[in-house]
Amino acid sequence: MGPHQTYASPSERGALRRLLAGARALVDSVAAHSPARFALIVFLLAICIFTALLSLPAAATSGRSTPLHDALFTAVSAVCVTGLTVVSTATHWTFFGQVVIIVGVFVGGLGILTLASVLSLAVSKRLGVRGKLMAQQSMNTVGTSKLGEVGTLLRTVITTSVAIELLLTLMLTPRFMILGEPFGQALWHGVFYAISAFNNGGFTPHSDGLVPYETDLWVLVPLMLGVVLGSLGFPVVMVLIIYRNKVRQWTLHTKLTLVVSAILLVGGTLAWAALEWNNPRTIAEMNLGDKVINAIFASVMTRSGGFNLVEQGDMESTTMLLTDALMFAGGGSASTAGGIKVTTIAVMFLAIFAEARGDSDVRAFGRRIPEGTMRVAISVLVLGATLVGLGTGSLLAISGATLDRVLFESISAFATVGLSTGLSGELPPSGKYVLSALMFAGRVGTITLAAALALRQRDQLYHYPEERPIIG
Repeated sequence: MGPHQTYASPSERGALRRLLAGARALVDSVAAHSPARFALIVFLLAICIFTALLSLPAAATSGRSTPLHDALFTAVSAVCVTGLTVVSTATHWTFFGQVVIIVGVFVGGLGILTLASVLSLAVSKRLGVRGKLMAQQSMNTVGTSKLGEVGTLLRTVITTSVAIELLLTLMLTPRFMILGEPFGQALWHGVFYAISAFNNGGFTPHSDGLVPYETDLWVLVPLMLGVVLGSLGFPVVMVLIIYRNKVRQWTLHTKLTLVVSAILLVGGTLAWAALEWNNPRTIAEMNLGDKVINAIFASVMTRSGGFNLVEQGDMESTTMLLTDALMFAGGGSASTAGGIKVTTIAVMFLAIFAEARGDSDVRAFGRRIPEGTMRVAISVLVLGATLVGLGTGSLLAISGATLDRVLFESISAFATVGLSTGLSGELPPSGKYVLSALMFAGRVGTITLAAALALRQRDQLYHYPEERPIIG
């Protein structure tokens, strides 16, 4: 032992054990009484940590502390896997700052309930019944009800995420090297894009974004692949891995997610191409192949990826409206995508179709959808529209910008997409706080509400007389 090395005294070790025991008791208590509240606390704590790290002088190339509103905005955007920026990721942040951002994207991409479950497991060394229910709610990948499998499932989710991101890195790094980047820089850009794509983060380490690669399929295809896999969600990815071609064993959630995602992808591609085909500010001067690539890329990224090949402000007004709708729709539940989720849309349309046919049950793929699921879908839809409306109104009052730009930015923030017309960087601090709140609410609000409603069931001992009001 060196002259300055000391061991903890028995009293210090006892205090440490008591502190750890208290932390475990706190985690168990909060998780047991309210998993949703515990998840929110964990997410807010993560945002605070990343804000503090980005506020350090070492995180900025200027060597000075980044203003709180910019550091907070970036931290929220990273942890909420959005990708909206108010400062250049490539030029404002140092390598340390970029590492903080991409780690925030990875942590946020795991999902709020998954993150809360991992922290509970790390602190208390075990998952209680409520903790397992919380984890199962966020990652019920194969429809299993065996709570004993949840711990293994947590590890599987993290392992799968890392494996997919590693594969994307191996696909991207050689291309960056061929384009002239040194190995270290190419590897870093490959890792950054891989994590950002799979987690639907939308951050880019290049100062000019993806513009230099707008026709490079070696770069664009891995990015689209990562975004699509991330937007499907762990429940769907795990079902596809486990059951592969055994379609009959796929869960209803998997089938609905795949079908609606495919419809939105194809429909979005055709609609975007038709609206922008002759727009001289975007793709009018391109050849046929490049136009098709841009249309497919835009359709994939609009629903949560956040990467873009054309300036969003140069698009036609009708294309911006189409983009608003696709962003609001989002991706799959329990995924890294945002929006109200494709299963919400599926349930709503199935309910409308059943009502039009006069069916008493809402059915899909030989299964009946419970009424409780439809109530949750309505709640998520209404909450999402309300949050976007409040955010849009606030930003209109703060910025004085046009409605189309403000609505676009609000939906992009709420749906954690990250596409921007440039309004985010023009806003005063109060506007950035509004967008930060929208990103946070969009990432955790609807998910937590859906989880809380799905887990909450109260028995009623009596029913009031039924009376049908006039609708429509």
